[in-house]
This record gives sequence, structure tokens and C-alpha cells, in this order.
Amino acid sequence: MLTLIEKTEQLLSVCEECLNRLPAMRELDREPDFFSEVKPYADTNHRLLDDWTEEIRMWIQNEKPKYIHLHQIELLNDSMKQFIVQSFYAKTGKKRFVLSINSATYTLRTVLDELRSEGGEH
Repeated sequence: MLTLIEKTEQLLSVCEECLNRLPAMRELDREPDFFSEVKPYADTNHRLLDDWTEEIRMWIQNEKPKYIHLHQIELLNDSMKQFIVQSFYAKTGKKRFVLSINSATYTLRTVLDELRSEGGEH
């Protein structure tokens, strides 16, 4: 079973993958197959995201970190679910897509720093 720190690191990797996938899909200039490419990747990462969100909710309630709020976590969950799927489609608008990923990455790094500073295994 993954720790909260490991799940957070995994979600940071997903952000990186999505950021790299969009230009690759634009270069290939093809529509992905939804059921064989998009859906399996999205389902796996949406489950990870939902598990992480639940654990972070409980962690926030228990630890009350100064710079991390439930609202941020809800926004991150919604945003990531969108850009995970959007990253497969060449027609995705780049500016908003990149801003969404940068925002998610910032929040995840803030959470990771806070988890690590506690020194716990989470």
C-alpha cells in the first residue's frame, strides 16, 4: 500500500506525463482511441486521485496544515481529472492546459513539502 507521500509523488509524475503528452499528440496529429488509450489511463489515475483526495481530506482535518485547504484539494481533483483526459487530444488549448498543470503541480509540491516536514510516513 502506497503512503500519502508516494501517492503525491505519483500524481506529480502524472502531471509531468500529461505535460509531455500533449505536444507529442500534436506532433502525431491523430485522434487517440478512447477505449484502448484514454480510458484505461484516465480510470487508473482518477482512482489514484480520488484515493489521495480522501486521505488528504482526513490529513487536513487532523493536522490542520497552515497553507493547504480543502478547497484547493477539491479544485486540484477536478482540474487533474480534466487535464488527464485533455492531454490525449491535439486540439486541447495549450495555455489553459499548461496553467492547470502548473497549478496542480504547485499544490502537490506544497502538500509534499508539508508531509515531509512533519517527518511522518503518511
